[in-house]
Amino acid sequence: MEGDKRVRKSRILVLFGLLFCTFLCLNPGFQQFVEFPEQNLTQNQQLEPQFHGLWARIIKEERVVSNPTISVSSRGLDSGISEKIDVVYKLFGIFPIRSGEIEVMPPMKLIPGGQSIGVSLQTKGVLVVGQAAIEDKAGHKVFPAKEAGIEVGDTLLKINNQEVRTDQDVSNAVNLAGQENGVAHVIYKHQGQILEKFIKPLFCVETGRYRVGLFVRDEAAGVGTLSFIDPVTKQYGALGHVITDADTNQKLEVYNGKIMASTIYAIQKGKRGHPGEKIGSFVTNSSFSGTIEKNTITGIFGKLRGQLANPYYKEAIPVGWESEVKEGPAKIYTVIQGEKIEEFDINIDRVMYNRTDSKNMIVRVTDPRLLEATGGIIQGMSGSPIVQNGKLIGAVTHVFVNDSTRGYGVFIQNMINEGINNKEAA
Repeated sequence: MEGDKRVRKSRILVLFGLLFCTFLCLNPGFQQFVEFPEQNLTQNQQLEPQFHGLWARIIKEERVVSNPTISVSSRGLDSGISEKIDVVYKLFGIFPIRSGEIEVMPPMKLIPGGQSIGVSLQTKGVLVVGQAAIEDKAGHKVFPAKEAGIEVGDTLLKINNQEVRTDQDVSNAVNLAGQENGVAHVIYKHQGQILEKFIKPLFCVETGRYRVGLFVRDEAAGVGTLSFIDPVTKQYGALGHVITDADTNQKLEVYNGKIMASTIYAIQKGKRGHPGEKIGSFVTNSSFSGTIEKNTITGIFGKLRGQLANPYYKEAIPVGWESEVKEGPAKIYTVIQGEKIEEFDINIDRVMYNRTDSKNMIVRVTDPRLLEATGGIIQGMSGSPIVQNGKLIGAVTHVFVNDSTRGYGVFIQNMINEGINNKEAA
């Protein structure tokens, strides 16, 4: 009899366990808990239990000061800290099930941009963008630099111990090396490594100069959109994505650069398979200008001088951190004619949390006026600020080639982290 009772008890316990596991698996709150991501909260937000039937206990850790993630706006973007807390989830307030880390972000206010800007950037070194054949005395086509191992995408830094910063510097140094000793000692960057080669310049009958057979470029220029300005430090962020060379798609290392006002005088409308673009020119007597100090995965950054304003936002507005970005309607600010900033409706169709690049949300243009004028998102619109629920949450970065009404946006949090607080970024 006692044996039968033990068997029945065991069966009841097993059945209870199966029912309990089934309840947990079907419970939406528990499913959300299983997928628990790292979170961000602002200092004004309250941490609330997100999982039904679970209880959260907050354990405060030491403040992070060695590598701050976000800074306090009232003291400028170069100071201030975030706070990290550990969250322990317990079943019925007793059994620890899972823990996670939440970063509490200090409040910050920025002025949304929207201004059309002209961007001029000079690279560190000179970028190799192509190979050029040289015809020798026998009529053969020769590629001296290519044969020595120089590739498209490499950056020339020095020739015979002389720094080269322009295409003319390269041409003159190579010609001089050919005249003097017939060998050019080249120091260059290849996939992040500093290497050196000895190249023998060849005399080109066509140009009457010694050459090594390379096409090079030392600068880039274009039109984009300003994303934000810090009213305290005058630091800005723009574009929302890295500037790359048009031929090699390589990131351009900044030696010197500037931004200024630009005016848009025509629009090339986007259509399926062919992204449109803004056609503009630099404003000679620009009311503002700025340095380019960093070219990062989430945009360009520097300091502004002069006067500029967004007619929709006379004062700075709160920053919306990653955790505050939601699917649904939002606004963007950009220029499609002259220098006038206009407001347009978009929808955030999808949010990809915890990504650190410039593709954090999928945005869709819903504004009939913008669709009629541009077909959706076009080149030159990169950096257009995105505002949702009164907070600056991001900027437009890319367009879908096969659907110009949609594209990507970057979290403003990522722009701040990568461009302002990351002292190593360049």
